Amino acid sequence: MSWRNPSSRAITACYRPCRDPESRLDQRSRRLVRQNGAVTGDVDSSVNDPAGKVPIDDPYLWLEVVLDEQALDWVRERNARTKEEFATPERFQALQSSLRAMLDTDDRIPAPGRRGQYLYNFWRDAEHVRGIWRRTSMAEYRKSEPNWDVIIDVDALAEAEDENWVWGGATVFRPSQERALVSLSRGGADASVVREFDMTARAFLAPDAPDHGFYLPEAKSSIGWIDIDTVYVGTDFGPGSLTESGYPRIAKRWRRGTTLDAAETVFEGDPADISVGAGYDRTPGYERHYVSRSTDFFNHESALLHPDGHLQPIETPSDASESWYKNWLLVRTKSSWQVGEDTYPSGTLLATNFDEFLSGERHFEVLFEPDAHTSLYQYGWTEHHLILVTLSDVQTKLAVLTPGPDGWARSELSEAPPMATTTVANLDPLESGDDYMMTTSGFTFPTTLLAGTLGGELELLKQEPSHFDADGLIVEQFFATSLDGTQVPYFVVRKPGASGPTLLGGYGGFEVSRTPGYNAGNGIGWLSSGGISVTANIRGGGEYGPQWHTQAQKSGRHKVGEDFAAVAKDLVTRGITTPAQLGAVGGSNGGLLMGIMLTKYPELFGALVCQVPLLDMSRYHKLLAGASWVAEYGDPDDPDEWAFIKEYSPYQNVSKSASYPPILLTTSTRDDRVHPGHARKMAARLEEYGHNVWYYENIEGGHGGASDNAQAAFQGALIYEFLWTQLNR
Repeated sequence: MSWRNPSSRAITACYRPCRDPESRLDQRSRRLVRQNGAVTGDVDSSVNDPAGKVPIDDPYLWLEVVLDEQALDWVRERNARTKEEFATPERFQALQSSLRAMLDTDDRIPAPGRRGQYLYNFWRDAEHVRGIWRRTSMAEYRKSEPNWDVIIDVDALAEAEDENWVWGGATVFRPSQERALVSLSRGGADASVVREFDMTARAFLAPDAPDHGFYLPEAKSSIGWIDIDTVYVGTDFGPGSLTESGYPRIAKRWRRGTTLDAAETVFEGDPADISVGAGYDRTPGYERHYVSRSTDFFNHESALLHPDGHLQPIETPSDASESWYKNWLLVRTKSSWQVGEDTYPSGTLLATNFDEFLSGERHFEVLFEPDAHTSLYQYGWTEHHLILVTLSDVQTKLAVLTPGPDGWARSELSEAPPMATTTVANLDPLESGDDYMMTTSGFTFPTTLLAGTLGGELELLKQEPSHFDADGLIVEQFFATSLDGTQVPYFVVRKPGASGPTLLGGYGGFEVSRTPGYNAGNGIGWLSSGGISVTANIRGGGEYGPQWHTQAQKSGRHKVGEDFAAVAKDLVTRGITTPAQLGAVGGSNGGLLMGIMLTKYPELFGALVCQVPLLDMSRYHKLLAGASWVAEYGDPDDPDEWAFIKEYSPYQNVSKSASYPPILLTTSTRDDRVHPGHARKMAARLEEYGHNVWYYENIEGGHGGASDNAQAAFQGALIYEFLWTQLNR
């Protein structure tokens, strides 16, 4: 475990496999509706949920049945209406073509993933709509036109197998790199099929073949190598193997040549846990097996797994992030941690000797301590050094820490440009020494990829071309004052002194930081037309460390909306825009934010775009992956927590009499993370009350909303055309 991005935490989920994914999804959605207060067909809107705490008065529950023909007819009708209104003008067609050309161009940087001597890349373009997985050497990658070795052509595979495959990633066995565990999803869903691939023969290994390839049916599984013949796996093993949230409850060791049913259980969590997993650290001389259980989205427990099955807990705070490299244990706190007479504040990075820590010693060295303006963004090991990336008022700085007999020496790594984000990638301490790569991008200049070895010079590897004319554009940072006096930063991209149609973006959740970066689609679709672009760094994110997030969890959720509203008001006060010319866009948790803006602050906006959103917060925890987010939002089945959730839940707060700005809701039928029923039901209720609402649902795409470049270009053009039309009336 050598690299951590402290602003995110990933967990996996699984569902019962089925050979027909559409049938499986339909059956699951019907089951969810039946279990939680309604039946398919005629809906009795008077029933209460099973806990008897949140009354269900919802005539649109039938729209939660994802593949019900009545629901799909409803979707098709609204899709057609939206396309007729916004997808036919000449401006839309030109914009769609420009976005498609940008996505398909061969001039993009092929983002590398370093694995020893190889650089891997997944690539889509006009010729490879579904994409190709390929690799090359560092020497070849340096060339303007590298010679790529194509490993898997997803287009050819989908055609040969008559499947709607979308690439889901691959885990290569190391160091030999002779095998890979490849994930493929149908239509872009989170759930995927996992198949073992022979990198030499360039063929998938069937479970019944002589080599007995590892294979998992469609599910949200987790799987990782131990050795060439053994993996750790978490999936749906049958009744009782999932948590109440629908994630793996059991981790097993699975040996080649045996059935999945015969895999050996190494760890079981509780039904109330979010998920469990197991892994293997292959660092020579420091090999370790470990398990982890997530008790909620932000709290977990980890332990080393010894050969006799004994678990040795790693006794760090459950909300902290721990990682290790060789015999160093790193702990990044999320809340204040008192150890003996020492207290370490939230957002601190600590280091200690791992073996000594396991034996009970609690001596830490402070590697980073936050202040009012600075937080830790990334950290990771090379063979001999630790690289830190920090945010200072949402702008990055880099440093190198080197452990030695006299403590840790510190030096600056590189000067990062202002109004930009610089990050470090492709650290591979076991096979690539002190080599590293660095990417830098800003709102007005595209990504630069550099490479080097610590102590040496940086080499320019690739430069992304400009996809829009940024001449004359400037980037400014301002601060808005939120309702409680908190200073909330935001970035504005515009021509000097310009005012007019403005697009404001935000997220505000799960400690996800919104940092400066090149967005070619936004440049083509908005800035090039003379629009002004704004990025808000509201609470709920991680821009100022964990406390910037935790103060907006659960009962503090109102601060997210207050911060975003404060930025909207500040833009008007500064003369940058007017309410009629101010639009906002957000997706997923940001889609929830857009729903709150619509129902709580409608007077601040001229138009809103709400993508793959959460909106019915009385039922979010009952739909798909929603139960895992209770630690972020609260539990609607708890009367005390429902009391604050209902105050902002958009679906419950739609008013017949209010005056709302026009809104475009988008989602995906194949989104198996945030249920499309949220967007469907919100659109239906807004329609019922006579509000100006537009709706578009893509059949594919999963939570990302699109499964290929053509779909992404269409949706991008649709959104920008909608906003430009509404804000230029």
